[in-house]
Amino acid sequence: MRAPLIGITADSEQPGGYSKFPWYALRQNYCSAVREAGGVPIVLPHETSLVPTYANMIDGLLVSGGAFDVDPALFGATERHDSVTLKEGRTDFELGITKAMLAADKPILGICGGQQLLAVVLGGTLIQHIPAEVKAPLAHEQPNPRNEPGHDVTICEGTLLHKIGGVARTAVNSAHHQAVKDVPASIKVNALAPDGVIEGIEDPARKFVIGVQWHPEFHISPVDQKLFHAFIDACRS
Repeated sequence: MRAPLIGITADSEQPGGYSKFPWYALRQNYCSAVREAGGVPIVLPHETSLVPTYANMIDGLLVSGGAFDVDPALFGATERHDSVTLKEGRTDFELGITKAMLAADKPILGICGGQQLLAVVLGGTLIQHIPAEVKAPLAHEQPNPRNEPGHDVTICEGTLLHKIGGVARTAVNSAHHQAVKDVPASIKVNALAPDGVIEGIEDPARKFVIGVQWHPEFHISPVDQKLFHAFIDACRS
């Protein structure tokens, strides 16, 4: 059987650092996590005109994270918190490819900011800045390295994530200042932080559509590896 082809969205950076011209960026462990789970990773440039081609070509989509935010106007907010940083070209592309994959009912895994974008596409809203909206929040921008646990999450029973992970609680890393605020009734919340922040969502009406707020590509716990294997397995069918 052919190994499934997994498209991974890249980050985009302005001139400086790696190049004097605009450049794409992606941590290597996004790709290695896909490969180790049995998939073939390819990085998707932000060519919006190629969305139909990409969606037809790939078997699954991984929407990666990044140090930027979804435009609050996209989920109906009339004000923007001062902390919000936009990358409109990247967001336009990710909106397009995510909608195309949903329409084709092909598997999607959203990670960190990728979960937030997925939530918005599915009709949800976001907390623009956790310290401004959540009472006594955890340090969701954890002070320790990202390849270490930051806090635990509770995995909700009866969800696909619970079936995949096989546990009710797991340690995760944490690197975000925004989070999912609300989702439609058709979308399930599958993980919660101790402070009530939504840490995972899924769409039970589709074959495999899961978002998690943490970064499972770092393999902090066995749940992370199981999640990647389940994603790749869904992309085979």
